[in-house]
Amino acid sequence: MDTSPSPALSVAIAVLTVLLGLTGFGVYLAFGPPSKGLTDPFDDHDD
Repeated sequence: MDTSPSPALSVAIAVLTVLLGLTGFGVYLAFGPPSKGLTDPFDDHDD
């Protein structure tokens, strides 16, 4: 009996991990300490 996990499951878990990691990193950049250096492009143009 073969009880090893399917290769497709391993790839799916790896892709999900990468997506969650990138999402977390994006949230950190948008709302964490690095966001202090971001500027609002709409505030730059007074129309």
